Amino acid sequence: MTEHAVVIVGAGPTGLMLAGELALANIDVAIVERRTSQDLIGRRAGGLHARTIEVLDQRGIAERFLDAGTVGQIVGFAWFRLDMSDLPTRHNYGLALPQQQIERILADWVDELAVPIYRGREVLSFTQDASGVDVELSDGSSLRAAYLVGCDGGRSRIRKAAGIEFPGWDATISHIIAEVEVVEEPAWGLHRDAHGIHAFNRLPEDGLVGMLVTEQQLDHAGEPTLSDLSAALTAVFGTDYGVHSPTWISRFTDMARQAAAYRQGRVLLAGDAAHVHYPTGGQGLNTGVQDAVNLGWKLAQVVKQTAPASLLDTYHSERHPVAATVLRNTLAQVALLRTDDRTNALREITAELLGMDEPRQRIAALISALDVHYDLGAGHPLLGRRMPDLDVDTAHGPLRVYTMLHSARPLLLNFGAPGSLEIGPWAERVQLLDAEYAGPWELPLIGAVEPPVAVLVRPDGHVAWVGDQAQQGLPAALTTWFGAPHAA
Repeated sequence: MTEHAVVIVGAGPTGLMLAGELALANIDVAIVERRTSQDLIGRRAGGLHARTIEVLDQRGIAERFLDAGTVGQIVGFAWFRLDMSDLPTRHNYGLALPQQQIERILADWVDELAVPIYRGREVLSFTQDASGVDVELSDGSSLRAAYLVGCDGGRSRIRKAAGIEFPGWDATISHIIAEVEVVEEPAWGLHRDAHGIHAFNRLPEDGLVGMLVTEQQLDHAGEPTLSDLSAALTAVFGTDYGVHSPTWISRFTDMARQAAAYRQGRVLLAGDAAHVHYPTGGQGLNTGVQDAVNLGWKLAQVVKQTAPASLLDTYHSERHPVAATVLRNTLAQVALLRTDDRTNALREITAELLGMDEPRQRIAALISALDVHYDLGAGHPLLGRRMPDLDVDTAHGPLRVYTMLHSARPLLLNFGAPGSLEIGPWAERVQLLDAEYAGPWELPLIGAVEPPVAVLVRPDGHVAWVGDQAQQGLPAALTTWFGAPHAA
């Protein structure tokens, strides 16, 4: 039996990001992946939102993605395009980039960090005890880990085997999505009609057409066939455009579900294994990557026994409400995409509202996850929110805040008198840096906030403590997030 500190099931974006986070913390982590390679059939997710680009920037790898994709104003809500260029972030845009490329870039990063991936294998079963989890694989081998994390998608075998409930809403609409060749040219672009929503676009590959069509019945089971696609197109358009030679056909619905718990003992869930929803808004992959960044540093500290296992409970308490908000806004978007007269009237009013600055900024921040606020109690507006990527002056010269997070270590920035902060037993675990910054402190949707005397930034980029002249509460915050003094 091979042993690892953490075993991740699934080498999609969430699993890869989590593996990278753990490897940065020098945790022995491995991934089990049923695919024999990183190749991915079909387009699936198509880009990254601003907050995801920020967390990649926090690890020093954002440029790899930006160089491979196309930057633009891609944020949308129920097919209304939203300009977020006036939001206060270095990355006030989205990135159009197919999931295939996102995964390849992440996989290359994880390979650089020497994370082993057991490819071509599936988890058949697992059992957990007081000290770890035994995992049985489809090739007859077994693994032992202190923790097992299911990043294995919406049909997660890990979630089901752990007995974690997956409540939510059943489907009300169904779509077939495909990449095929056609004999007749369809009407390109997005369409809303009495039958639902549909789309046709030319793909970079010669002769291939990407298409989405709304099915007129819900009682379909399993993966769709070319005949199913033909029938769905004919029902809507009166022709199937001579579809042939498919390279990929799939089906998705507006079913929305969320795991009742993100942790069951030594088993955790992240990404689609924890939440599924309609893809409008492009939030699924992004939410999963941000799950991983929230979980990684916490799990690393628990594995190292510098923090108690109860720290993992904050993963659920922080990330479950975020995904619940995603499910809620996708339910609203599905309603707005309906094509009856009453919905069309509602869309007209919604368009007027989103043409105003405050509603546009609010929804753009919601979709891009720049508005995420973890409830860490009352205090300064920075508390629980993402730390702005400021350009600060230090004894080492000018530095960006996100550059100082590349190692995924917590950061205590002192903007007060140099040398006025002392962190004693945490000094080896928390970076302490005296800094100067004379510019504005601005947060999305909130605007300018009072400059703090000091900030404690977690490895995920969220502010865990804000200091004033009194500097009260710092030892308590350090203990809560980075372990008791004796552990440090």
